[in-house]
Amino acid sequence: MSTADKSSLRHAQFGDTSRRIRLQTLVRLRWLAVAGQSVTVLIVWQFLHFPLPLIEASILIAALAAANLFLSYRFAPTHRLEPTAAFTLLGFDLLQMAALLFITGGLANPFAPLICVPVIISFASQPLLPSLALLVFAVVCTTILVFTPYSVPWYPDDILQVEPVMQLGVWCAIASMMSFAAFYAYRVSHEATQLADALAATELVLEREKHLSQLDGLAAAAAHELGTPLATITVVAKEMERELGKDDRYSEDVALLRSQSERCRDILRRLTSLSTDNEEHMRRLPLSSLMEEVTAPHRQFGITIKLVEKSARHGEPVGNRNAGILYGLGNLIENAVDYAKSNVVLTVEHNAEKVAVTIEDDGQGFAPDVLLRIGEPYMSSRPTSQDRAGGLGLGLFIAKTLLERSGATLRFDNRQPDGSGARVHIEWPRWRMETDQ
Repeated sequence: MSTADKSSLRHAQFGDTSRRIRLQTLVRLRWLAVAGQSVTVLIVWQFLHFPLPLIEASILIAALAAANLFLSYRFAPTHRLEPTAAFTLLGFDLLQMAALLFITGGLANPFAPLICVPVIISFASQPLLPSLALLVFAVVCTTILVFTPYSVPWYPDDILQVEPVMQLGVWCAIASMMSFAAFYAYRVSHEATQLADALAATELVLEREKHLSQLDGLAAAAAHELGTPLATITVVAKEMERELGKDDRYSEDVALLRSQSERCRDILRRLTSLSTDNEEHMRRLPLSSLMEEVTAPHRQFGITIKLVEKSARHGEPVGNRNAGILYGLGNLIENAVDYAKSNVVLTVEHNAEKVAVTIEDDGQGFAPDVLLRIGEPYMSSRPTSQDRAGGLGLGLFIAKTLLERSGATLRFDNRQPDGSGARVHIEWPRWRMETDQ
C-alpha cells in the first residue's frame, strides 16, 4: 500500500469522525457550568450578602440554560458536532463566562481562570485551526476583563482594590495557563487518536492476513459444495452424448461439454487433495520455510537479498502459521529493500532458548531523532530523498505491533558509526515460536 493510499485510508475511515465531540457530552458540561454558576451566585448574594448585579448575572446564566434546552430538544443525544458548530458553541460558552466575569470584577474575580475551560475542551476534541481561533478569542476576552468598570463583590463597607500590576500578573498567568493546558490537551488527544487509528488499521491488516491464510479451507469447501451439481452435469452430458453423439449438428458441442465437465472435476479433485493431504504441511511452518516465504515476494526489485543461517536447520523451530509474524517480517523486509542501495542481509539464528532474525540494509539508515520515536504511527521512518517520498510510519507501527503480540522484542539501530545502514533485530523466546498461536 502506497503512502497516498495509507493517508487516504486513514482519513476515509477515521479522520472524518475521530475529532468530533458528541453533543450530549458538551450539553452535560454546560449543565454543570449552569449549576456551578447558579450556586456561586446564590452563595455570594444570599449567604455572604455581597453586592452583586443579580439580574444581569441571572440573565447570563439563563441564556446558557436556554441554549442547552434548545440543543437537547433540537438534536439527538448521539449527534456529533462539526468543527464549525463546536467552535460556535464553545465560543458562546466562552463569551458567556467572560460576560459574567466582566460584571463581577473581571480578573479580580477568583473564578477568572475558568475562562480557560472552553479552550481546553476545544484543543482536546477539535481540529487545530478552530481551536487556535478560539484561543485568540479567549485572549481578547481576557484582555477586555482588565478594563472592567465593575468591582469584585465584596463587603459593602469595603472596596477591594486590585493594583494594575496584580491585574497584569493575573492576565499573564491565565494566558500562559491557557496556552500550556491547550497545547498539552491537544498533544495528548492527538496522540491517543493516532494510536487508536493505527491499532484499528492493525486489526484490519491482521484480519486480512488471516483471511488469506484461510483461503485453502474455503477452496476445499467450495470443491465439496460444487461436487454434487458437477456430477449431475457430467451424468447429463454422458446421456446427451449417447443420444446425440451420432448427430453431426450436436456431436461436437456435446463432446466439448463432457470434456469440460471432466476438466472441472479434475480441478476440484486437486483442490480437495491439496486441502486434505497438505493441510498439516501448510499449517505447520519451519523457520527456514517462514523466512523463504516472507523473502520471496521482494527478490524481483533489483536488490540482492542474502539469507545467512548461523544455526543448522536440523532442530530448527517449527510452529503454526502466524499471520502477524508473516506480515510483520514481510513489512520490515520490504522497508529494507525500499531503502537499500544494493543489498539486504537477513541473519537467522536459533538455539534452545531463543530465535533471532536480523534485517540489515546498506541504505541511509535511521536518523538519530527518528530512532528515539521509531515505531510511532504516522511518522516518517527514514530520511526522505528527492526520488523517494517519506512514509507515514503506519506500516512499521503495524509490523512492530503484530510482532510484539507474537512475543517478539525489536531493536532498531544503525550498522555504521556514521549512521548509515539500518538494522532491525527481532528476537523471540523459542517456546513462543513453537506455541500454537
